[in-house]
Amino acid sequence: MSMYEQHRFGMQLAHLSRAWRAELDRRLAELGLSQARWLVLLHLARNSERPTQGELACSVGVENPTLARLLDALEAQQLIERQPDQNDRRVNKIALTESALAVIEDIESIAAALRAEVFAGLSEQDIEHCQQIQSHMLANLEKNT
Repeated sequence: MSMYEQHRFGMQLAHLSRAWRAELDRRLAELGLSQARWLVLLHLARNSERPTQGELACSVGVENPTLARLLDALEAQQLIERQPDQNDRRVNKIALTESALAVIEDIESIAAALRAEVFAGLSEQDIEHCQQIQSHMLANLEKNT
């Protein structure tokens, strides 16, 4: 593969990622959620235990002050609660509220519909092959860290 084709492949991959996220963001806007907010909700929904704010910031990949602002907004929407840690009163655990569960179902439904559109016309073999390629590329990148 030529350097030009490698560059084009990388650019296309980046464009796909941005376009997918932007379309999901557009569809979730009707729920009053930005990308950052729905990402936090999904991380909380998929976490079996209530994380601390620091753990959640690490999981989502944002700085603590950024997450604090996101949590303030989600708390104002009554989607999360900060609960004191019983072992360390200086630390808050982050929990989803009952109303957040319905919102998460909506997020999952909208995301599933978009995935169906994105993967339309692709066979399972196509997708598996693409995943193998991506895994190999990620492994190559991780050698450098």
